[in-house]
Amino acid sequence: MHPPNRSDDEFSFRDLASSLSGLTAQPEGAGGQSQSMPGQPASFSARGPTPSAAPPPPPPSAPRAPQRSGVVRMTIEEAVKDLLAVTSYPSPRHQLEAWLAVMCKIGASDLILRAGGRPSHRTDGKIGFLPGRVPDSGPLIEVLEGILGKLRMEDWRVRGSADASLHLDGLGRFRINAYRQMGEPAVVIRRINENAPNLDDLDLPTDTLKKLAMRKRGLILVTGIAGSGKSTTLAGMIQSMNQTVERHVVTLEDPVELLFKEQCCVISQREVGTDCTSFQDGLRHALRQSPDVILIGEMRDAETVIAALDATETGHLVMSTLHTVNAPQTVERILSFFRPEQHQQVRLRLAENMAAVLSQRLIPRSGGKGMIPAFELMQTTPHIRELLMEGKTSEMSRVIEQGTERGLISFNMCLRKLVQDRKVELNDALAASDRPEELILALRGITGSSARVDNNAAHQKPPPGQDGLRIARS
Repeated sequence: MHPPNRSDDEFSFRDLASSLSGLTAQPEGAGGQSQSMPGQPASFSARGPTPSAAPPPPPPSAPRAPQRSGVVRMTIEEAVKDLLAVTSYPSPRHQLEAWLAVMCKIGASDLILRAGGRPSHRTDGKIGFLPGRVPDSGPLIEVLEGILGKLRMEDWRVRGSADASLHLDGLGRFRINAYRQMGEPAVVIRRINENAPNLDDLDLPTDTLKKLAMRKRGLILVTGIAGSGKSTTLAGMIQSMNQTVERHVVTLEDPVELLFKEQCCVISQREVGTDCTSFQDGLRHALRQSPDVILIGEMRDAETVIAALDATETGHLVMSTLHTVNAPQTVERILSFFRPEQHQQVRLRLAENMAAVLSQRLIPRSGGKGMIPAFELMQTTPHIRELLMEGKTSEMSRVIEQGTERGLISFNMCLRKLVQDRKVELNDALAASDRPEELILALRGITGSSARVDNNAAHQKPPPGQDGLRIARS
């Protein structure tokens, strides 16, 4: 498929995008269009597209499919046909570009590549495979060097992993984590939306999150496992500010993912490793940059927690993430960063400064069409503040589950509504619940944390009756 009289190195990604008809159909003027100059192909870069010296002539290709508004999501079978047409390229870089093109066509969230292994993708939370084989260690390392750059590649060699972001003309923006497994290179590439999300579209407690985003000070934490939508939620909250209020927002990310388009706010996006040496270093200097809001990509250590609490105590709104599954575990994780003799002081500071913890889990929608978040929300009510100060973290779950105070929503409350609204299947809701037996009771109209059933009840098929519950057969 190479045009005549052109070397392999001259064959650009624009050629590949042209040869894959109907690659990403977007409405005219969509935010996901390339930032490169017209006619200039883009090559791999850790911070964005790098224009080449001269635009090559387009290769001969089949007539393009009619463009439709919105992003076209193809079936895997259709995408594989195009992939098979381009995987004959000898260059590993072109092979990777072809897989990225297919990833966008089928609507996959992640592309997983391991040296010499099968290329795989994650779509709607499920793993699938693509044809072909990932290049061996040497060629894959060459590709990673072009993506990560010299400094990050050295970090990969020393630490065994490195993060970067990537922009490709015609496909959009990606977040990359390169790592080693069994001594061989591997990479996971996640697709990032070009446009900031709207909170109204995220199936989350929109009004509450908008009010939290308007706070003048406090600490807001969004938690969950990797891939649970934490970054999307925080981006939606920043976009809500961006649309309604004048503020200076400073973000500290590793790496920078979504690029915001400024409206009401000034948004300074700083990348750890490029614009600052660490989250702690970025936080220390951020306080001198006249911020109203500070976003920290992740709370990783005691120093970052202390700096974040210092920022809230000086009148700033601080937003961050943690890899924890619920609010009580979030408090325990923060305390684990510190020595035991410091725990009481940290609890007092959290009680005074924490505004809310939102924990998220993505579960399949009914019918298998995409994912929907189930969440637990804990705002710092007077009762929660008292439990924090007294170190009674274990009692927080009970208080949240009771739901008698405004600002507290448990996972089971959320899951019950999703099941009742027929947005998720009962089996999936039970699998996502920390207390599945109590979820079944709640769906039958029996509430209260004192109610208990046999532990096997959650795994039995309930008899049909007036409650209308039925576990879907797998």
